[in-house]
Formats: sequence, C-alpha cells, structure tokens
Amino acid sequence: MSTYKELVAQREALEKQIAQARQNEISQAVNKVRELIAEFGLTPKDVFSSIKSSKTRSAGSGTKVAPKYRNPVTGDTWTGRGKAPKWIDGKDRAQYLIG
Repeated sequence: MSTYKELVAQREALEKQIAQARQNEISQAVNKVRELIAEFGLTPKDVFSSIKSSKTRSAGSGTKVAPKYRNPVTGDTWTGRGKAPKWIDGKDRAQYLIG
C-alpha cells in the first residue's frame, strides 16, 4: 500500500504529464487548423461568422422607436412603450399625441 506522500508525488507527476499532453494536443490542433485555413483560403469571418451571429440580437431588439407623445409643458417625450411617465399616466393620451 502506498503512503500519503507517495500518492501526492504520483499526483503531481500525473498533473505534469496531463499538462504536457494537453499542450501537445493543443499545438497539434492549432497546426491542423492553420493547415486547413491555408488549404481553403479561409478568413476569420469564414471561420467565426456563426459564433458572432449567435451572439447578436434579433433584428427587432434594441432598435430606437420614434416618440409618440410629447408633454407640451416640458417637452418630454414618450414612445408609448413601457411604463407611462407621470405626466401622462391616467390622462387622455390623445392630447399629447405628436403630429
């Protein structure tokens, strides 16, 4: 049966071997990717376009909306989306419509 110190030493040796094996495999993978890029004349856009598109927002999200209502006293505007501001809340909105 192995002692605690022997097992710790074995673990450290294994961790070094694991790190070295990982580094070797990463190096091989990078070389393979470079070969494929050179062979097919790929650009970063060709390789990573699907990643970027999956992180972008949908076409309608985050777009600006023109204001629909204006406070004639202060000039504040509201698009009509979300919670109504205090100056229009509970009032007839027709009088605040813009053009």
